[in-house]
Amino acid sequence: MATFFLIIIYMAFISLGLPDSLLGTAWPLMQPEYGVSFDAAGMVSMFAAGGTIVSSLVSGFVIKKLGTGKVTFISCLITASSLLGVSFSNSFIWLLFLAIPLGLGGGSVDAALNNYVAMHYKAHHMSWLHCFWGVGATLGPIIMSQFIIMQNSWRSGYLAVSVIQFSLTVLLFFTLPLWKSEAKKNHHSHENGDDLINTDDSDNIFISGDEVSIGNKDNKNNLSKRDKAIKPINIKGVKHALATFLFYCGVESTMGLWGSSFLVGVRELSPAAAAKAVSLFYAGITIGRFVTGFITMKVNNTALIRAGQVIALTGSVLLLLPLPNVFTISSFIIIGTGCAPIFPCMIHETPIRFGKENSQSIIGYQMAFAYTGATFLPPVLGFIAARMTISIFPFFILTYFIIMILCSERINRLY
Repeated sequence: MATFFLIIIYMAFISLGLPDSLLGTAWPLMQPEYGVSFDAAGMVSMFAAGGTIVSSLVSGFVIKKLGTGKVTFISCLITASSLLGVSFSNSFIWLLFLAIPLGLGGGSVDAALNNYVAMHYKAHHMSWLHCFWGVGATLGPIIMSQFIIMQNSWRSGYLAVSVIQFSLTVLLFFTLPLWKSEAKKNHHSHENGDDLINTDDSDNIFISGDEVSIGNKDNKNNLSKRDKAIKPINIKGVKHALATFLFYCGVESTMGLWGSSFLVGVRELSPAAAAKAVSLFYAGITIGRFVTGFITMKVNNTALIRAGQVIALTGSVLLLLPLPNVFTISSFIIIGTGCAPIFPCMIHETPIRFGKENSQSIIGYQMAFAYTGATFLPPVLGFIAARMTISIFPFFILTYFIIMILCSERINRLY
């Protein structure tokens, strides 16, 4: 039953990833149909991510009231309904309106499932959880490209993804009792004696009374009583963690939103071929996270984060160079592979670095900042590109990565 429950969580993350890459891959066809400017996609992205920021910030309250299972079910239902609406929308105003619930459907479930897995499962499960987000994000542009090839229609692509989302919603509805039973099981396992969070075998967190220790009571990373007394946002390193998430998701969303336009406008690929190339970016994330899940059994999160950043930085430099298209497309795969361990490993480090009692709040903040990056950084590129050229795309990707690495290394020096 525990394995089946974990599969349900993974399936929920597929539903979370499915809509994320649709807008960027469909935009070369959507833009002329709606008769809007090139950078209008950034406005849609902002509306969606704005909704996600709001739902992320209130996720702690909502989850406490409804529980993780109901939040996941309702979020998936809202997302499916919004995608269905987009497939029939006949104006850009409707597209903006539907982007809000599409974003609201993602924030709470993202924070809820990330914290649940960080608290109750080992690091490889966190990587595999986000691997399944990558499965959804990879399938999105593949589905869209097929409908563009067969019907020259982006609407059919949105409709197909909506049907998949409704199917997952039905599955989540019938498994709601399972969420309740698992919650009771976890409650009973925690109410007696010391508690053990399942992280890496070498980095277990023990909680006893008022003391929190990582590994053992002499560990230099033990949270002091002063650290525990201050607000989670003021714990040392938290602000740098938030900035890291902001620029990481800025990169991920910028790649997904403008990658296709860059390949069509600068590299002169067809919209269908560009959509498939963007799917390779998400495939790199997906496969990378699947492999990372096994590597976490031998390598700690910090080392994996650094390795991913180096790989992604290498890919962004390759994207910048004026090389044949085969190298440009390869850079999408390399960047995706490098991105793979960064997000899940940083999430899994949250209770280790900042304490179990602070993790739900801090993960909620991290999700909010992640979506803030997804909200504002891609539109910045779109605004400038509409007045200059989309060829600036690789420079923005490289800059975002450099800032992210600097913030991440600051945390490593503190912990």
